[in-house]
Amino acid sequence: MAVRAIRGATTLERDEREHLHERTRELVEGILRENELDTRDVISVFFTCTRDIVSDFPAAAARTLGFGAVPLMCAQEMAVPGALPMVVRVMVHAEMDRPRDTVSHVYLHEAVSLRRDLAQ
Repeated sequence: MAVRAIRGATTLERDEREHLHERTRELVEGILRENELDTRDVISVFFTCTRDIVSDFPAAAARTLGFGAVPLMCAQEMAVPGALPMVVRVMVHAEMDRPRDTVSHVYLHEAVSLRRDLAQ
């Protein structure tokens, strides 16, 4: 079984805790579904948020999906002028049998513009 890194991102319409949790859960659930994984396959999850998101940690939303035993970390994204605002990014490390080039990366809402080459 190989360890694979799965990328993803989503955007928020507003910086509110429930909205952040909703969009984060949507993103994480999409990654699990598209890659035929469940939480037991996940080794760790690393989230970043742009500086305009301060209402809560994306990891708090992931914990509600059964990630209690999975190491989760959050960080602030670099503040690059002109970058897309209100973005939550994620990198999931998981054990899976898929070849690297068949891993499904998930980009939702306005974040599709970040990686049109990877977006589903």
